[in-house]
Amino acid sequence: MKLTTMKELLLEELQDIYSAETQITKALPKMAKASTSPELKKAFETHLQETEGQIQRLDTIFKQLKESSKGKPCEGMKGLLKEGEERIKDGGEADVVDAGLISAAQRVEHYEMAAYGSARTYAELLGETEIAKLLEETLEEEKSADQKLTKVAKKVNLKAEAA
Repeated sequence: MKLTTMKELLLEELQDIYSAETQITKALPKMAKASTSPELKKAFETHLQETEGQIQRLDTIFKQLKESSKGKPCEGMKGLLKEGEERIKDGGEADVVDAGLISAAQRVEHYEMAAYGSARTYAELLGETEIAKLLEETLEEEKSADQKLTKVAKKVNLKAEAA
C-alpha cells in the first residue's frame, strides 16, 4: 500500500506490531519449554502474560481508531522467531542453548522497542494522546523485559562458559 499520510503510516505500523505480538504468543511457550534455567523459563512465561496484555491494549487502540488490526504478516518478526526455533531444534548443551535463546529473545525485544517507539511518536505527532500513552506503556514493558533478560543472561552465560 502506498503511504500518503502519517495516519496511514501509524495504522500500518500498528498492524505490523499486532502481527508481531500474535506471533510472539505462539513462540514464547516453546521457548519456555525448551529452556532449562528456571529464571529464564519464568521470564518467558511472565512475558507471555505481558504480551497478551499488550495485544489487548492494541485492540483498544484499533477500536479508538475505528480500524482493523488485520494487515500483512510481520516478516521481520517471522525471521527473528525462526532463528529462535532453530536454536531449539539444533539443540546442544543446555546452558549454551539457554544463552542462545536469551540472545534470540533480546533481538525480539529490540525489534519491538523500535516499533513501539516509532508508533508512539507518530501518535504524538497526530495528537492521539491516549494512544501514545498506551504505546508508551507497552514500550516500557518491552524495555523492562529486555533488562530482565540481561540480568538472567549474566548468570546463564557464566554457566554456559563453564560447560
